[in-house]
Amino acid sequence: MTSNYCFSMTVGCLMAVMTSTAQAQAPAERPPGLPQLTVVEDHGGESARPYFVAIKGAGVDENEGYSSQPGRMSRSSQPYGEHDMLPLESESLTPGTVTSRQLDLPGGFTPIFLIGDDDLSRQWLAQRGDILRDMNAVGLVVQVEDEASLEALRTTAHGLELRPVSGDGLAKRLGLKHYPALISPRGVEQ
Repeated sequence: MTSNYCFSMTVGCLMAVMTSTAQAQAPAERPPGLPQLTVVEDHGGESARPYFVAIKGAGVDENEGYSSQPGRMSRSSQPYGEHDMLPLESESLTPGTVTSRQLDLPGGFTPIFLIGDDDLSRQWLAQRGDILRDMNAVGLVVQVEDEASLEALRTTAHGLELRPVSGDGLAKRLGLKHYPALISPRGVEQ
């Protein structure tokens, strides 16, 4: 895996895969009451598990390894971390002006915001930080060069949760071309 490899997934798919990954176990190891998972379609490729291990709080144990054979777990010799996702560069999003619009999002949707490691995003984060904290919004960093830059953004965010993630899939689904942007039950806004 190269460091330039970007992982693209919408937030909704991310949650579905995290749930499936956390629950997927060999039938003999499955806790009682969990349904049998059915693979609908498999396009092959690399496992997404290292990315979920790197996202703290995703419910994937970094001490459990993954085997490419379905239903088999093995010990991993090397844990993955956020540094394996960097540098992160969006192919479809750039800093710029976002036009506000309403979205039809389900109740209980956790507000998210998209930022990058650029002057516009840092200014926006400084101006909107209190509002974002009041909303318990989670930040998706869609463009960042290295760990030092990511940590500098976290310092600017004053306690807001920031996670590096490719925003290209989300941008495509929402018709976004620019960031910073806030996506909340009210819609998309800057």
